[in-house]
Amino acid sequence: QVQLVESGGGLVQAGGSLRLSCAASGRTFIMYRVGWFRQAPGKERESVATISWRGDNTYYADSVKGRFTISKDNAKNTVYLQMNSLKPEDTAVYYCAVKKTVYSDYDNWGQGTQVTVSS
Repeated sequence: QVQLVESGGGLVQAGGSLRLSCAASGRTFIMYRVGWFRQAPGKERESVATISWRGDNTYYADSVKGRFTISKDNAKNTVYLQMNSLKPEDTAVYYCAVKKTVYSDYDNWGQGTQVTVSS
């Protein structure tokens, strides 16, 4: 199993920036892809951005393209989400998660970190 710990959330004004971190430990060698997801109150969880652990392939939801950047430091077993030009609709609990193969689901999840964007 892989243990994931998110950090970096907080309260920020609209237009501001935050950087989230996801630190992985345990059997990190099994990681295939790491993703950031978010869930706002009363809404379904949605994928925000994902990145290949062994390469540089990235994916972004349309709602965050051009504003968010996912990156990683393999030596530190850490994935980051740089969030710029934040909007009130970005308010949510942000989770990182891992999938082990191209065919598997994201089945290792962190505890989440709250991001609140005030207008």
